[in-house]
Amino acid sequence: MTTAVQHKARPSAHPHDDAPDTSAEFTRIAELPDGPEREALRQRVVEAWMPMAERLAGQYRNRGEALEDLRQVAALGLVKAVNRFDPGRGSAFESFAVPTVVGEIKRHFRDHLWGLHVPRRVQELRNQVRAAHRELCHSLDDHAPDVREIAERTGLCEQDVRTGVEALDSFTPLSLDAPLTGADDGYALLDTLGEREPAYDRVVDREAVRPGLVRLPERERRILYMRFFCDMTQRHIAEQLGISQMHVSRLLSRTCSRLCEQAMAETGPVAGPR
Repeated sequence: MTTAVQHKARPSAHPHDDAPDTSAEFTRIAELPDGPEREALRQRVVEAWMPMAERLAGQYRNRGEALEDLRQVAALGLVKAVNRFDPGRGSAFESFAVPTVVGEIKRHFRDHLWGLHVPRRVQELRNQVRAAHRELCHSLDDHAPDVREIAERTGLCEQDVRTGVEALDSFTPLSLDAPLTGADDGYALLDTLGEREPAYDRVVDREAVRPGLVRLPERERRILYMRFFCDMTQRHIAEQLGISQMHVSRLLSRTCSRLCEQAMAETGPVAGPR
């Protein structure tokens, strides 16, 4: 017959008033083979410790996640703690369960709720800065804590504190459609973003072929100038130089190919003439 879970609380000196005494149940679980009886006893232990898990979940409310979802995550952590706990190690279950449940909640925040990808170290800096800021706000009389004060409280360098402060605003990114502060004409953040400037590519390409242009024979350099800078037709160039239009076409093709090959060999791919 399965032992009933005793819901008596620990003495009031215990830091967790909602921690039931389930030591006998864990001993029994360790003795039972896998099966319905062992699983049913585990389930009753989980139910007995659920108030503690919900209390831990409540400590993380108002951080961008619904309390009910946090309770579900905490319950998952509690189930893991019950399944993994070994009473033979001699430690109390609550000393194992609390960090397991809290770790599950923090992992949930880290893996699922950040709107932007933020490295784990930056997330940890954010948490340290956030906690220190709250503590200092309660202890300082007339001003919010600055970077130096937070650094002294946390033991972090000031650069790490600044990184943590920046990450405070990265949990939920601002929508590009969000109206700008003080704008009453519908002007949004998206309207402040610039567009890609196509002329930049032209500048890069010109600089890439410049060394090759200097090395070209005078006639070929002149043909390129008349065609691409003076916008002259091949027939007009041929008349100016006293050669056939077909010859101008061959010179243009050969010269452009040589310039592209030289530029690619020195700096990487470039676009063709525009």
